[in-house]
Amino acid sequence: MKPRYFAWLLLVGMMVLAVGASFSQNYPNKPIRIVTTAPGSGNDLVARLIADGGLSESLGQPVIIDNRGIIAAEIALRAPPDGYTLLSYGSPLWISPLVRNVPWDPVKDYAPITLTVNTPNLLVVHPSLPVKSVKELIALAKARPGELNYGSSSTGSTPHLAAELFKAMAGVDIVRIPYKGSGPALNALIGGQVQLMFPNAGAASPHAKSGKLRALAVSSAQPSALAPGLPTMAASGLPGYESSSPFGVFAPAKTPAALINRLNREIVRVLNNAQVKERLFNAGVEVVGSSPGELAATVKSEMAKWGKLIKDADIRESKGQI
Repeated sequence: MKPRYFAWLLLVGMMVLAVGASFSQNYPNKPIRIVTTAPGSGNDLVARLIADGGLSESLGQPVIIDNRGIIAAEIALRAPPDGYTLLSYGSPLWISPLVRNVPWDPVKDYAPITLTVNTPNLLVVHPSLPVKSVKELIALAKARPGELNYGSSSTGSTPHLAAELFKAMAGVDIVRIPYKGSGPALNALIGGQVQLMFPNAGAASPHAKSGKLRALAVSSAQPSALAPGLPTMAASGLPGYESSSPFGVFAPAKTPAALINRLNREIVRVLNNAQVKERLFNAGVEVVGSSPGELAATVKSEMAKWGKLIKDADIRESKGQI
C-alpha cells in the first residue's frame, strides 16, 4: 500500500471516530422509544420495567414504549440508526425467518444491545393423564402412537418448538393442536381438550401449584428457581434436552458502536436493580444482562439449533389455528 494512500485512510478513519464520539456525547437530546409487541406481553413488560426502572433518569430523556404488535420488528428495521428507536423482542425475531417469509434478516438488520431476560418452559400435562414423570409420559406415548396431543401457539413459537424437540429426542408420535396464542392453548389444556404442553414457566406455574395441571419437568439445561424442585428434561431421561425463551434489546443496524455500548451499560445497570429483578422474577422470567456480542452469539446459536429441527421436522407456517 502506498504511504500517501495509507495516510488518507488513516485520516478518514480518525474523522469517522471523531464524528461518532461527538455524536455520542450529544446523545440523547430527545425522547427514545422502545418498539415492542402488544401491551401485556412479555416483551412489553420487560421494556416497561427497563424504561421505568431508571433508564429515563440515567439518560435524561423520556423513554416511551411503543406497542406495535407483530409489526414491531418491521418498524425498528426501517428506523434511522441513531439510537432513538430500540426494539424489545424475543425469539420470534430470529425464528420467524425460519418458518415464514418476513422482511428482515435477524443478523444483518439489527444491532444487538443486550440479552434482557430468559424463561424456561415447563412440560405440563392434564391431571387426567396417567403419568407422573417424563419417562412415564414417553412410555405412554410409545404405547399409544398418534393418540396423545399437545397444544401450542403459533408455528415456531417456543412452546411449539419445545414440543417438537421432545418428539424428536424421545422418538414419540404426538399430535400438534395449534392455537392462536399460548393463552388459548393453555386454557384448552386446563379444560382437557389437549393433554400436554410446553408453556413458559410464568404462565404454567400458577396452574401447576393449584393442581389444575401437573408439571413434570423444566426445559432449561439447569434447574430453575422459577420451578423449584422440578427436575430438568435432561435429567428426566432426555440428556441434552434444552429449550428456553431469551429476550433482548436491539437497535437498527449501523447504529454507532458508541451508542450501542452506552445503551448496553445503562440497560444492564437497570436490569441489575434489585427491585427490577424481583418484579421480573415474579412475572416468571430471570434477568440475564449481557454484552452485545453475547446477544449476537445467542441469536446465531438459536438459529442454528432450531433451524436444524425445523428442517428435519419439515415445520412450516400453520393455518387454521384454533
